[in-house]
Amino acid sequence: MQLFVKDLTVIDFSYLCPIRGMVGESWIVDVLLDGGLDEQNMVLDFAKVKRTIKNTIDDVADHRLLIPTACSEVRWQQKGDRVWMDFSSQKGDIHLACPSQAFALIPTEVIDYESVNDFLKKALREVLPENVQGISLTLRHEALDTPFYHYSHGLRKHDGNCQRIAHGHRSPVTVFENGIATPKWDHYWAERWQDIYLGTEEDLVSIKTLHLSKQTKVSDETHFGFHYVAPQGDFQLAIPKHCCDLIPHDTTVELLAEYMAKTLSSKEPESHFKVIAFEGIGKGAIAVRG
Repeated sequence: MQLFVKDLTVIDFSYLCPIRGMVGESWIVDVLLDGGLDEQNMVLDFAKVKRTIKNTIDDVADHRLLIPTACSEVRWQQKGDRVWMDFSSQKGDIHLACPSQAFALIPTEVIDYESVNDFLKKALREVLPENVQGISLTLRHEALDTPFYHYSHGLRKHDGNCQRIAHGHRSPVTVFENGIATPKWDHYWAERWQDIYLGTEEDLVSIKTLHLSKQTKVSDETHFGFHYVAPQGDFQLAIPKHCCDLIPHDTTVELLAEYMAKTLSSKEPESHFKVIAFEGIGKGAIAVRG
């Protein structure tokens, strides 16, 4: 007997790519269970599917930075609950020092649907009842016919997992100028924020003040340093400047929508703008300016 749930959850995360650097992503998760019937004549109660499977997936991968530990460009070490991460890509070197829950360490050379699928299924096998004999997951992007961008960020003031300094989203944007949809501005943001790290100016520090791994060889000339202490611990990041856009405030979707509208208004002061900005899939904020 098979049981399925479409759109069970969405994983918002970032991952390290040897070509693109740090990439923000949002994947939809569908699940298919194969097994015998339990004492309730069910493979698994839908309430338990949502509670057990969704919570497990969210716990091990959502709002984390996914690390391909078998990649030759990755070097990492862990002491207690703290992880130091060094990564080389075509976009430049990235260095982090964070609590372990900020990362998902995946034994693969590349982060893709297959490697993450295997990682999630291994975690799920440990929590599902014996009558569930098979697990199939489908990981997929949201189908979009409008421009979108991939961004990573961290929210120091957030009391949940958004405080992790390197998690991200794949997000569409729609801009209206004087009440008319204006694709050129959608494309402007999609190009400006493609594979970007959105850093809050308040969290900006000198590279010299960071406590990264001993093999870190970067400087303030090439990299931005970010550092803050949040409820989950001490978060530190050094990332190439050309991979960043510095934002003069927090990077919540509400403030990002306002920032986009304000930026466009400064470019076209005679126009009225409405920005519909998404944070991943199915959620976001609307800002109006002018």
